[in-house]
Amino acid sequence: MRGTSPCASCKLLRRRCAKGCIFAPYFPSDDPQKFAIVHKVFGASNVSKMLQELPIHQRADAVSSLVYEANARVRDPVYGCVGAISYLENQVSQLQMQLAVAQAEILCIQMQQEAATPTPLDQDDKSLILSSSNFNINSPHPQYLINFAASSTNLIQDPLKRESL
Repeated sequence: MRGTSPCASCKLLRRRCAKGCIFAPYFPSDDPQKFAIVHKVFGASNVSKMLQELPIHQRADAVSSLVYEANARVRDPVYGCVGAISYLENQVSQLQMQLAVAQAEILCIQMQQEAATPTPLDQDDKSLILSSSNFNINSPHPQYLINFAASSTNLIQDPLKRESL
């Protein structure tokens, strides 16, 4: 017997707690509800068999998992912890979508602000503009083609409307 009181499993099952009780290290007498819920879902015999098949260093983690699964099964008898996992995965997916929408909105606002504020031209840009304003007959892109390209873009307002071309 462990001390003066039996472990939670022996107390619930109303049996004498032996010195080598497999439940004693994992189900202390001060937390009887822990074993009661595991026993209700899995049964004492099944839990005993599971613990005996595991190495001693893995038993504490196994008991922790059994308690978690038993609590989940009591809350949701059909899906158990899978229901909780599915709920959390859906929540993560929704939050990722909200984040993507927020990032897209931020990007749109930044692009609108950049378009609204004129950027100062450096000396290379000024010289390029001044040199392109001169009409050169030998230029590979004559001025009348440039003017035509600029005016034709005004006609296309909706890419799906082909009549405006």
